[in-house]
Amino acid sequence: MTFSSLRAAKIVYKRHFRWHLHCFLSTDIVGDKPILVRDFIRSALYDPNHGYFSKMSGSVGQLESSIRFNQLQGRVAYLQRLSNLYKQHDISWFTPVELFKPWYAFGIAEAIMRTANLSIPLKIYEIGGGSGTCAKCIMDYMMLNAPAKVYNNMTYVSVEISQSLAKKQLQTVGEVQSHLSKFRVERRDATDRSGWGKMVIFHDPFSSWGKFLLPFGILSIFFASKRISLPELYNHMSNGDHEPCWVIMLEVLDNLPHDLVYSPNQVSPWMEVWLEKVKDRFVMCSQVSEVYKPIQDSLIAQCVKIIGLDEDHAAGRNRLVSAASYILSRAFPKPRRSWIPTGCLVSLNFQLLEVLHSALPKMSLIASDFSYLPEVSIPGDRAPLVSTKKHGRTTDHGNYLDAKV
Repeated sequence: MTFSSLRAAKIVYKRHFRWHLHCFLSTDIVGDKPILVRDFIRSALYDPNHGYFSKMSGSVGQLESSIRFNQLQGRVAYLQRLSNLYKQHDISWFTPVELFKPWYAFGIAEAIMRTANLSIPLKIYEIGGGSGTCAKCIMDYMMLNAPAKVYNNMTYVSVEISQSLAKKQLQTVGEVQSHLSKFRVERRDATDRSGWGKMVIFHDPFSSWGKFLLPFGILSIFFASKRISLPELYNHMSNGDHEPCWVIMLEVLDNLPHDLVYSPNQVSPWMEVWLEKVKDRFVMCSQVSEVYKPIQDSLIAQCVKIIGLDEDHAAGRNRLVSAASYILSRAFPKPRRSWIPTGCLVSLNFQLLEVLHSALPKMSLIASDFSYLPEVSIPGDRAPLVSTKKHGRTTDHGNYLDAKV
């Protein structure tokens, strides 16, 4: 099944949250305590035992050969070719870097070559590398077009949460033997700050500076014969990667956890949506239902402010909301729902963009996602596309909780 992404106001998110839960249903995700929608999505996608990306080795489709676009007679022929490909790969979807290989990745590689400082070793991080096609094609391009020292000294690091996809990436990149010495996969969550540089708490017995967070690697420097003060050492340490580098995120932002906010009418304040398990007395089984609460979660509150969802209410308070609007909302209430990308927009603790900014302060970021989702049937602004794909056919769902196989 597929949970496709959110089109944000002022910031455009594309493509799909892909959910192929396979018997890991919404009632399996929600336990005895209510959870936020973002926790529901995170579990559905990334649970180490049942999550889609963790479990499904065939989640990302891989073409045996490139599509020869010069042999296709326009858009209709391309769409027919795409339809045939999906029928042949029942549980997979194809990313743009796969459909347009090698040219999509070649374009990224050329952009890096034209703007990077090639006098220092080139370092590239890719988050959520899928089948490894982007990594292999970029390294192919560097091998064929960059100065020899650039290719020979480059490092390509894939940060991948899925064990099955991590193995696939190594296999794909390993098709060119010389790439393997320059490529590695770190199987971890890119939003976890601890993965970007291990740290320990160390107490300086020689000063009043107390405890400092220090990377493991610099402890030996502190105990060298020439004493270095902790403040001086702290200023010179490398927490994360402080060298210039490139970060590539293709179809990643849309796969980050999102939240849902709700308002019962046109003027009432937004409320955060929680999910809880309830027993249906008629069918004697558990179901998941939404619960609406005043916004108290700090991530949701910040994201609502960033996107500007609270502007209407703020303006209304300043003008005391016209009597006509108030009466209309009571006579003809129109519930509102809005999906908000808390997983990437909010800079709180371990969210992805804040983590990257902190760990890789000299990074250059390349991020790509689709700008449009057709025929979304789930209600709400920036609503996701949730669909099930079986036997080459796609069925769209009108409720994100219905997505199951």
